[in-house]
Amino acid sequence: MLELHIEKPNSMIMRSVETVPSLMDDEVKLEIMYGGICGSDLSVLKGKIKHAIYPIRPGHELLGKITEAGSKSGLDVGTKVIVVPNTYCRECKYCLGGKRNICQHKKSFGININGGFSEEMIIPAKYVMPVPDDISDEEAILIEPFSVIIHAFRKINVTKGSSVAVVGCGTEGMLATILAKHLGANVTAIDINTKKLDLVEELGAVRSVQHEDIEGETFDIVIEAAGTKKSVEQGIQLVDSGGTLVLVGITEEANLPVAHVVRSEITIYGSIIYDVPEDFQAAIEYLRDPEFDVRPVISDIIPFKEYTKAFERALTGDFGKIVIDFKQEVI
Repeated sequence: MLELHIEKPNSMIMRSVETVPSLMDDEVKLEIMYGGICGSDLSVLKGKIKHAIYPIRPGHELLGKITEAGSKSGLDVGTKVIVVPNTYCRECKYCLGGKRNICQHKKSFGININGGFSEEMIIPAKYVMPVPDDISDEEAILIEPFSVIIHAFRKINVTKGSSVAVVGCGTEGMLATILAKHLGANVTAIDINTKKLDLVEELGAVRSVQHEDIEGETFDIVIEAAGTKKSVEQGIQLVDSGGTLVLVGITEEANLPVAHVVRSEITIYGSIIYDVPEDFQAAIEYLRDPEFDVRPVISDIIPFKEYTKAFERALTGDFGKIVIDFKQEVI
C-alpha cells in the first residue's frame, strides 16, 4: 500500500507500507477515492501546528468506499462514505453536554493521529458517514469542510437582505460566501489575493474586493475565515453596531478594541469544526440541492502519483481546493 509520510516538518515522501491489518468488529476498511488538501495539512507539513506529532500520515478530508466491514459496524461493503476526522470520547463533560467538537480528549486525523492520504485505511465505523448516491464525488469531498461553515452559521441569523462580509476566500471562505448568498444575503467577499477574488467572481452575485476598497463600510455579520492577526483585527472594524463577528480562521492572537466592541454591542463567536452528525447531515442536504453550486470551490484534481504538484499548488495560496485523486493507479 502506498501512503504519504511526513517524517518531520518540510520532509514528505510517498512510501510503500504493508497492507493495513485485519479490522475489528466495529471498524471498516476504506479504499480512498479523493483527498482534499486543507490548510492544516500545509501547516503540518511546514511545522506550524504546535500540537502536531511526527512522523505522521497527513490527510483528513477523505472520501472512500468500504471494501471490508466489521460485523458490528452497521455498514455494508460498497458504501461510499465521507470521513469524520476528529475523535471524541463520549465521556468528558463536553461530550456529555453535546459538545463533541471540543472534547477534552479529541484527536485530529493527520495532525496528532495518522490521517488518510493513502490507498486504503482502517477506521472505526463511527467516524464515517454514508454519502447519498445523488451527490457527486466532487461535491462529496467538500462535505467535511462545508460542515465547518454549517456549524459557524448556526451561531448567526442570515436572512434575505442581511449584509455579510466574508474575510478570506480560501475553501472555507468560499463555502461561507456560497451559503450566505444562497440564504439571500448581500455578500461581500474580501481577500488580499486578487487570484482568490477572481475565483469568487465565478460564484456570481457576489461583490469581491480587497480590504482597502471598503474603508468605512460595516456589515451586519462578518465571517473571518483567513485566520491571521491582521484579518481578525480588520474583521472587528467591519462589524456594524449590534452586529456579529464569527471567527472560523485560527491565529494565535490579535488585538481586541474592547471599548469599540462594548460600546457598539458587537457579539463575537468562536467556532471550531462541527457537531456530529448534525452538521454533516445539514451539509449533505444543501449539496443535494441542484441550485446549490459548489463547483467553483475545487480548482484542480490531481492524481496521487503527482502529490508533489498537488501540494505545491496548494502552498501557493492562489487556488481553491486542490483534491488528490486516489482512484488512478500509481505505477
